[in-house]
Amino acid sequence: MRPLCPDALLAAPDRRRSQGCRDYALLLFLYNTGARASEAAAVTVGDLTLDASLSVRLLGKGRKTRICPLWSHTADVLRDNLAARLDGPKEAPVFLNVRGQPITRYGVHTLVARAIQKAAATTPSLRSKRVSPHTIRHTTAVHLLRAGVDINTIRAWLGHVSLETTNRYAEVDLQMKADALDTCAVHDANTRPETRTPIWRKDSKIMEFLMTL
Repeated sequence: MRPLCPDALLAAPDRRRSQGCRDYALLLFLYNTGARASEAAAVTVGDLTLDASLSVRLLGKGRKTRICPLWSHTADVLRDNLAARLDGPKEAPVFLNVRGQPITRYGVHTLVARAIQKAAATTPSLRSKRVSPHTIRHTTAVHLLRAGVDINTIRAWLGHVSLETTNRYAEVDLQMKADALDTCAVHDANTRPETRTPIWRKDSKIMEFLMTL
């Protein structure tokens, strides 16, 4: 499974419409956190910390919780998406479907499929890809690895019980790099979005958080 270039995916929702704003917020959240579809669907207002310390509490497999840092841009988007609901019940779900009901993990899968279908219109390489929330999770892991984040930190970020699971991403990325060397000698970063500096490298708050882990 190759990582996505998230630019096309995040550009797919029409942010002039309320549903598009919701879709963008959820897609950005998935890419930022590497959350599973079920974890994203279960996030409540009370799980978010959007003041000085930007983070979210995720409930993962085995009912284990973990704290994942949020980029400042993600926090801004979530504030806009939640609006007055931030002052409402803490148990209220963050992400709602078009009927105003809590989104389900199946709804998250449907949203991702819809975004990919739209993104494929301008990014033909996506037409042959089978993309799911897990693909976005995989992309987060690989991009963290390429940004130089320690493998144990990535393990904690993704909520893996075993380090062996996280190590698979390192093995996959090494194979991708070997394949790239076999096909190209030099790549221009201006024409390869996946080689650009990841968002978390530009966000001082996220880098400070990583240093404390």
